[in-house]
Amino acid sequence: MSIKILTLEDLNEFKSELLGDIQNLMAEPQNEKPKKWIKSSEVRKMLSISAGTLQNLRINGTLPYTKFGSVIYYNAHLINEILESNHIQGS
Repeated sequence: MSIKILTLEDLNEFKSELLGDIQNLMAEPQNEKPKKWIKSSEVRKMLSISAGTLQNLRINGTLPYTKFGSVIYYNAHLINEILESNHIQGS
């Protein structure tokens, strides 16, 4: 068994390669498919609204939803469409 001594240059080279690999991984698009159905907590976070406001949007028909058991789900694609259709151009 031979012993190999690491130098400061070896460590710096390793660090550079590792940082480069991490940056490449972060720059690559993730293969994660977007969710089709999202829960109320995700919608509230997405829209920065309270639970009461979300309930009002359900009641007045602004946001369509599906209820399965006691959990309410929203179609993420429809929420994005609603946001896009209500987009106001700045001057």
